[in-house]
Amino acid sequence: MENNTPKMVAPPEGVTGEGFFATKLSDVVGLARANSLWPLPFATSCCGIEFMATMASHYDLARFGSERVSFSPRQADMLLVMGTISKKMAPILRQVYEQMSEPRWVIAVGACASSGGVFDTYSVLQGIDKVIPVDVYVPGCPPRPEQIVQGVMQLQDLVKNESVRRRNSPEYKELLASYNL
Repeated sequence: MENNTPKMVAPPEGVTGEGFFATKLSDVVGLARANSLWPLPFATSCCGIEFMATMASHYDLARFGSERVSFSPRQADMLLVMGTISKKMAPILRQVYEQMSEPRWVIAVGACASSGGVFDTYSVLQGIDKVIPVDVYVPGCPPRPEQIVQGVMQLQDLVKNESVRRRNSPEYKELLASYNL
């Protein structure tokens, strides 16, 4: 007989006792952030259709805390860039990224967002990492919904293990400075 009970997220390392649990604040914040990512889809092509399938009931990205899809950059913390980005669109993508509040993360979905795809032309941006920093790359043309879910899970691992103070570190400020942000 199968056990269909939902699995809970494992608690962070800590000290347990009768009626209490103690752990580091950074672990709790990381766990909360990782399981409540609000996606902002920036879809221009066929990868956007795959993202729609990912959000639908069969794959259900809501299981991973990404139920509330935001179409306002000020209310999102996970930017999913899907599809071909032209060089004319690059400043708009950068503006959307800048309007997102910290902490913010970016997933490049598909070959076009990651590297320009098959469109090696003068008008197509050869990877969004030319204008904004990218945390996770999801390969494929277009990637299957399972791959997008795996990309979100990889981002969750990154977020869960990220220091609360990383965004104030000299390394992070240097990264943003390299993008003139």
